[in-house]
Amino acid sequence: MNIALKQLKVFVTVAQERTITAAAEKLFLSKPAVSMALSELEKHLGHKLFDRNNNRLIINEQGKRLLPLADELLARSHAIEQLFDQAGPVTGKLKIGSSDTVGNQITPFLLRDFRASCEHKEQTLFISNTTQICHKLSEFELDIGLVEGKVQQPDLVVQPWLSDEMVVACHPEHPLTKIHDLRLSDLEQSEWILREPGSGTREYFLNRIAPRLDEWHQAFELNTTEAIINCVAAGLGITCLSRLAVEHALEDHRLVILKLPLDMHRQYWLLYHKEKYQSPLLRLFLKFCQDWTHNEN
Repeated sequence: MNIALKQLKVFVTVAQERTITAAAEKLFLSKPAVSMALSELEKHLGHKLFDRNNNRLIINEQGKRLLPLADELLARSHAIEQLFDQAGPVTGKLKIGSSDTVGNQITPFLLRDFRASCEHKEQTLFISNTTQICHKLSEFELDIGLVEGKVQQPDLVVQPWLSDEMVVACHPEHPLTKIHDLRLSDLEQSEWILREPGSGTREYFLNRIAPRLDEWHQAFELNTTEAIINCVAAGLGITCLSRLAVEHALEDHRLVILKLPLDMHRQYWLLYHKEKYQSPLLRLFLKFCQDWTHNEN
């Protein structure tokens, strides 16, 4: 049996993109070349690796068995190629996924400190909601995830990471700011501006605040924190966000925090696939994350 790295790269890319056309575009190959490489690999192995559904290829159980091994071989091959091209103690490329708040407020400083500590500069950062980060980890498109949403996914290792404080914020002239000794019941029938489904920030609101309200109304559903802040600053409603995310708006006096009798701390999480090959670079970064303390200065 003579399996080529090119065939494995095609297999992994098709598993991630789910169509021959998309895989061909990503690999800069023709569709016949991708189809041939995949067909040759399946012939070598004596097993089909995908179920065909119209034009989409859905990875089957045999393909899922191969995926972590193929990912490992490609990672090792890439490390060999870069072995003498990079300075510093580790080589390779690190693909990091962060949910919105973590990715915008914390991960840039984490990467700054990581680069300073080990002179490694080959990292990519993908920012999306927690659900999308988990999906890409499951597909081996990312090496590690740093998210605010609680994850229960059997193929992922989920470890507590940093902690954060959530706040309810509104326009400085909102009627709720006039109430002394504010209670949760005072938030009844408020207009809320929330993140989209799949966001850890939205999940926090739905799990911690919404159950304590008899009536609440979603005025807007937006997929970026900055858009939410601007809508709240425009007086369109109130929101629940990370204190880190609203700090600049507080300093500019565009928003104020409503003090509530509720513990609003939450946990951030570090994620990686259980079967992901842990290269020296990935092990080093995992250890660095676990030891790191957030500091913007």
